[in-house]
Amino acid sequence: MTASSPPVLGMILKGYPRISEAFISNEILLLEKLGFSIRIFSMRHPRESFTHQSVKRIRAEADYLPHELLRFLPRLAYHNFRLALKTPRAYGRALRMAFARFLRSRKSATLKHLLQAGYLVHRYLPGRGVVHLHAHFAHSPSSVALFASLLSGLPFSFTAHAKDIYTSNPDQLREKIDRARFVVTCTDYNRDYLENLAVSESTPVYRVYHGIDMDLFSADSEESPPTEPYRMLTVARLVPKKGLPTVYQALRKLKDRGLKFQHDLIGDGDDRDQILDLIRELGLENDCRWLGTLAHEKVLERYRQADLFVLGCEIAPNGDRDGIPNVLIEAMAMGVPTVATRVSALPELIRDGETGLLVPPRQPDALADAMVRLLTDADLRGRMIPAAREFVKREFDNGRLIQDLAGIYRREQPLLK
Repeated sequence: MTASSPPVLGMILKGYPRISEAFISNEILLLEKLGFSIRIFSMRHPRESFTHQSVKRIRAEADYLPHELLRFLPRLAYHNFRLALKTPRAYGRALRMAFARFLRSRKSATLKHLLQAGYLVHRYLPGRGVVHLHAHFAHSPSSVALFASLLSGLPFSFTAHAKDIYTSNPDQLREKIDRARFVVTCTDYNRDYLENLAVSESTPVYRVYHGIDMDLFSADSEESPPTEPYRMLTVARLVPKKGLPTVYQALRKLKDRGLKFQHDLIGDGDDRDQILDLIRELGLENDCRWLGTLAHEKVLERYRQADLFVLGCEIAPNGDRDGIPNVLIEAMAMGVPTVATRVSALPELIRDGETGLLVPPRQPDALADAMVRLLTDADLRGRMIPAAREFVKREFDNGRLIQDLAGIYRREQPLLK
């Protein structure tokens, strides 16, 4: 950093840009609008061939770390060797920590994270003016941030979301919390867990909801009573924690009751084949469509057409669970009534009977009953839709929430003022 250049916030991401992580790119864009200079360090190149329009407005440049240990070992080894010669004490500390973490987890990823951090510090940090490192996700990006902090002397912080919290080794996560300047998370449910996990109370844990662009996700017209065939929508990654089998079992029950509907599923994931097989097994091929991954502009069209949004979130066998899925916030802002499950932090968004309906997870009968209620009870819809819009506007407007996040950065890292 020179006298004429602003201090830079280094953002360490798992991948950039990613369709499913629009909340991160939106955060970067909004921070830039508030005057932050940001440099992105991504652990992977984008997986999709397209991206959201908002990403194109981001000014931050992105550097990509070598992501395969064996394939890029010569490059990683060269930069780490050079760094070790320049800063032997710091490198020795990082190496000892990596060894301790490996003994704890027995995962080779620890070595990769150390080498990626060394590469980042030696190859990308010099001359960039970075004064603070912040990682999104509490697993591998924060591991790289932890090692990069040890190697560079820069403070680090991280944002913890959902899967990264509950599938992480608690001892590894505790160590990151205790060494971080601060931690941000997106729900009260997460904050309670992280605060209880930490050994030291010196690391503050802040809750800042992700929020959405209220100008982008807004209802175009007044609600009109839905008629058959009802149009239902689910936007989700096709992974166990989303509870999609429960959704389709509930849809089968609706069909058995004689309801006519069209259900659209937007998203992709590891469970795609199982979900598509289940749709066929339940005889729902003519009633349900899988649309794959779509950009926000296309998703907005589906929200406008939908009579109901449904999600069946549950805690997966490996402990993975949602925080507050942004798609639920988006649907509520768009005037689409929502039915979901009482899991994790979802009750922080959906107040049962007020801003949406909640049912226990893995109970398709209860989910089907709630769906019928919201499709057919005009008085309930008439109360719930405006109440949900107002609640989201008050609590999840990212224009306000980004001010809270910016205040945290500036308070915890005065160089960013």
